[in-house]
Amino acid sequence: MIEFHLDTASGVPPYLQIVQQVRQAISLGVLRAGDQLPTIKEVVGSLAINPNTVAKAYRELDLAGVIDARRGQGTFVADTVEGSSRRDYGPLRAELVDWLGRARAAGLDDLAIRALVDSTLRTELRLRAVG
Repeated sequence: MIEFHLDTASGVPPYLQIVQQVRQAISLGVLRAGDQLPTIKEVVGSLAINPNTVAKAYRELDLAGVIDARRGQGTFVADTVEGSSRRDYGPLRAELVDWLGRARAAGLDDLAIRALVDSTLRTELRLRAVG
């Protein structure tokens, strides 16, 4: 089961962090179709946030077809969602860990690393759109 974490310094609303974490977990194969998500009450207890925040995140995921809320049973990853196996990412993860080590050795902290990755993704996206 997924365990959510909130980064209060990120500037990203808590509900959106939950949405992103569910989508990332599916993408990485941590969550698969049919897996159950924690109840709103469980998330509220572990994160100490407002239940409406969790409900908003789950509602957004439900409307997007990512999860399926079943009355009286819980909330599950939708059967239509496909993720990748963790082992598919193994070589890429190893390269990323190596790169992170080099970035830290060059003096970059988490904030600088995220900024570099974000700006590179935006540049790559623009280049793909043009090409």
